[in-house]
Order: sequence, then C-alpha cells, then structure tokens
Amino acid sequence: MYLHGTSTINEEGHLSIGGVDTVKLAKNYGTPLYVYDVALIRQRAREFQEAFKKHNLNYQVAYASKAFSSIAMIQLAEEEGLSLDIVSGGELYTALKAGFPAERIHFHGNNKSAEEINMAVEAGIGCFVVDNFYELELLEEAAEEHGKTLSLLLRTTPGVEAHTHDYILTGQEDSKFGFDLNSGQVEKAIQSILKKDCFNLLGLHCHIGSQIFETTGFVMAAEKIFSYIKKWNESFSYVPKVLNLGGGFGIRYVKEDDPLHPSRYIEAMIKVVKTQAEQLEINVPEIWIEPGRSLVGDAGTTLYTIGSQKEIPNVRHYVAVDGGMSDNLRPALYQAKYEGMLANRPKETAEEKFSIAGKCCESGDMLIWDLPLPNPNHEDVLAVSCTGAYGYAMSNNYNRIPRPAVVFVENGDAQLVIKRETYEDLIRCDLPLKKPVVK
Repeated sequence: MYLHGTSTINEEGHLSIGGVDTVKLAKNYGTPLYVYDVALIRQRAREFQEAFKKHNLNYQVAYASKAFSSIAMIQLAEEEGLSLDIVSGGELYTALKAGFPAERIHFHGNNKSAEEINMAVEAGIGCFVVDNFYELELLEEAAEEHGKTLSLLLRTTPGVEAHTHDYILTGQEDSKFGFDLNSGQVEKAIQSILKKDCFNLLGLHCHIGSQIFETTGFVMAAEKIFSYIKKWNESFSYVPKVLNLGGGFGIRYVKEDDPLHPSRYIEAMIKVVKTQAEQLEINVPEIWIEPGRSLVGDAGTTLYTIGSQKEIPNVRHYVAVDGGMSDNLRPALYQAKYEGMLANRPKETAEEKFSIAGKCCESGDMLIWDLPLPNPNHEDVLAVSCTGAYGYAMSNNYNRIPRPAVVFVENGDAQLVIKRETYEDLIRCDLPLKKPVVK
C-alpha cells in the first residue's frame, strides 16, 4: 500500500499515521474506524492557496464539504482560511454549529427547498450557486420576505466532459445540474437576474467532473464560458466579477492513478482566465475553486478487523472484515478501487491475493478484489487507504449496522471527532406500532 502523507511504518513494525500507531487506534476506538491525517489536510489546503497567492489576484478556495462534513472538519477548514461549499440544509446546520463564518458559505444544489433557502438567508450566507429557474423564483420570494439582497452565482453546464466515470460527470450538456450555455438558458437567467433589485449577480460557476488528472478540461470550460462573456459584454454589457471553476481534482487511489500537484491545476486556470480577460479587455474576474476529495481523500484511512475467510480452490480466497458497503459505498456504487495492507504486519511479504469482502448481506459488498497480502489471521487489522472522501459521507445503516467512529491524528495525538453509533442510536427515531383501540 502506498504511504500517503505522514503514514510510516514505526519501530513496532506497525502502520503509523500522524505519529500514532494504527494498531493501538483500533484497540482503543474499535473498528471499523476512520483515521484522518490532519497534517495532510492542512498541507493540501495550503498548496491550493499558495498557488493563488503567487499571482496577486483575488480568489477563494472553498472546501466542498459533501466529501466529508463534521463539526471538527468544518472547524479545521476555518482554521486554514477556506471558504465552504455546502449542498443541503444538514450541511449548513453543521457549518453553523461549527461556528463557521456564514459570509464564507456557498450554497449549491439542484433542488434546494424553500425551507433550506430561508434557513440560509436568515443565516446570512455569502452566496447561492443557482441551479435552475425554479430556484430563482424561490430565492426572489425569500429575498423579499426577509428584505435582503442575495448574492448569486449561476451554475452553467459548458458542454465540456472530463475524463472520469460516467456516474460523476456533471459538466456535460446533458446534466441534471445548472443552466445550459448552448441553448441560451444562461443568458436568459442573467438578464432576468439583472432586472431584480433583490439580487447581486457575482458571476458564473461550472463543475466539469471528478477525479480529473489533467488540466485540459478546465481550460476548455473557461474558454467556452469566455466566448459567451464576449457576446454578453457586447450585447448588454455584462461581465462577471467571479468565475468559479469548480473542483474535481484527482487523487491517487491506486498505482494507475497519476494526479497533478494542486499548483498545476491552479496555474492552468489562472493562465487561461488572464489570457481570455486580456483579449476581451475586461478586468480579470476573481477565481474560485471547490476542492473536496483532493483535500481529504488521501488523508483518510479506514481500519477493519479481519474475521471469517472462505477459500474456493483454484477460484478465490475471500477474507471478510467487520465493515463494508455500510462504511464505504464507493466500490459497490461505481466500482471504485483501493489499496490496503495489514496494519499490524506491513513488512511481511504478500503470499497471495485475497478478495476483501464486507459483512453486509449483499454479494456486491466487496471492498477490494485481489489484494496482495501475507496470509491474514483472525483479528489482524486491515488498513484501507484513501477513504477520506465519500466514506463517512456516504455511510449508512444498511442491515442496521452502526456508523463507525472518526479519529483525527496529528503530531502524535489522537482525537475522537465523531463517536461510534450505538444500537440505541439506530432506533432513536423509531416509533412503536399503535395498538388498535378495543371497543
């Protein structure tokens, strides 16, 4: 398994993260257990920001909290000077409870409810990333009700596809997200918004996909948007103050993945935006981005305890762990690939390949196919890397399995930031069947 961030093999011969022995973490907090390398999260946040600072222009780096949202994680984002991208009332509530500055919150989502919008307006969030005309109606009603002027970004679909999995493409023309550029929807929305005193149109937004390993898609999307800015500027003098080019920056899950350093993405974005603005003789817009996975993905490791095994001669050797699709849905959802090692025996030579099965009652609950390992024993600790994004965020109670705990590690210290769910937690919202009234 590739060692990310502060991960090392310590003197005891165990996997260590953030200066903390993972075998001891498994013993102290139980398994499954999500372990986050805080130093690596800080490093990633600073790499994105430092890439912008070199160019002396206005920018915002907003953490896309859908990747992993918790009070501690939001507070960490605030410590690092990030803005925050949210997509639901629940994520907004978490951010406010964490004490995150509302003015640095950006609210995304293709179907925001009136309740969520009013909650955000009352909190005084920084801007809404508007996804459709229906939402514009709801926002106008909320602005008038609260007597506020709302700042908006328009999410556009520029018709540019990133090289990524079909299920997570979002920037192509046929998408549930955003206003379509080619059909004239964006222009219609801009003209409508400019007529409303209750709106402050900051600019435009696009997001072309996820797990992207090159800069071409971002450059093509920016060029496409600027070709329309040229038309809008000539026809009704509209120039955006902000251009949000989204996120989707890739990370290394397995050896076939080859992500770029954060600065490479930012350099390409800045270059194309400056070039296009100079050609149009307009001010360079403020550039915003929304990294999520690339901030927390490879900072997360999940620890499991090995249980049963099933060997089918000349076919496959299954090894089951005490978690699975209830704490990591990505392999079952879109065949995501991971690496792993025995945290208590990382130096031992791999003797054969084992397929890591989850404990859920589904044949598709497989975490890793054909993972090279030394012969595993009952109670060994299996570490699966790069589970920091969309692991806990997508965790569920299928088969009534409680969600795992989450621990942050940094400089030799471990802090429990999300408690393990209990069986009592599972039934907290359940209500008993009403007994019929006997007459």
